[in-house]
Amino acid sequence: MSSNSGSGGGATGRIGIGLELDATHLKILEVLRENGRISVSALAERVGISRANAYTRFEALRADGVIKRFTAEIDHQRAGLGIVALIFVTVRQQMWRQFRAQLAQMPEVEYCAITTGQHDAMIQVRMADVAEVHAMVTERLANIPAVKATETVFILDEVLRRPYVLPGDRERDRGRGASRRPAPSVSPEPEQGQAQGQGQGQGQGQGLPLGKMRFVGAAEGRAALRDAT
Repeated sequence: MSSNSGSGGGATGRIGIGLELDATHLKILEVLRENGRISVSALAERVGISRANAYTRFEALRADGVIKRFTAEIDHQRAGLGIVALIFVTVRQQMWRQFRAQLAQMPEVEYCAITTGQHDAMIQVRMADVAEVHAMVTERLANIPAVKATETVFILDEVLRRPYVLPGDRERDRGRGASRRPAPSVSPEPEQGQAQGQGQGQGQGQGLPLGKMRFVGAAEGRAALRDAT
């Protein structure tokens, strides 16, 4: 499918079997991230293209597999699954196929990834209480012959969870930050030997231009204290 219709910048990447993602496609994905049930008319208005163009591009994203599916995001706490745990698993290397097959039979497993490092896989589970996590690890995972060892970490607070990230997110945030943050004032660079006294009297680093912070070694600091007394 062609991506030449409507507005949009140059191609930023090629996805699937032929769809080139341009700035307009990425803007559509950005809007859908906020509201996956938005109407085509509202989507077109948000992106700044015609309704027909929005519909064509949306269907192209679905047909090419960029958009895989639509689903609901729930509040797990209110749904009765307030305990989240990460289970790191060491797998017997000749039994990966069995491990994958057994894991697929565990509906409480929300996510699993093969990892580098000390362990071979990371599993995320959601349970009603700690006892359920303990039972799953000791009675189910431990009884899988492919599992050699496990380590469980409980998540205390899920600080941030995004539906997905896009290639231009960081650049857009930098642009917004530059417009809302005033430029830092740069004071003249202090003469040599002067920065230490300023840091002690006004708070560490205050009055120093960004990137010119000086750190005083312990021995040098002790010598300065002796001289002051």
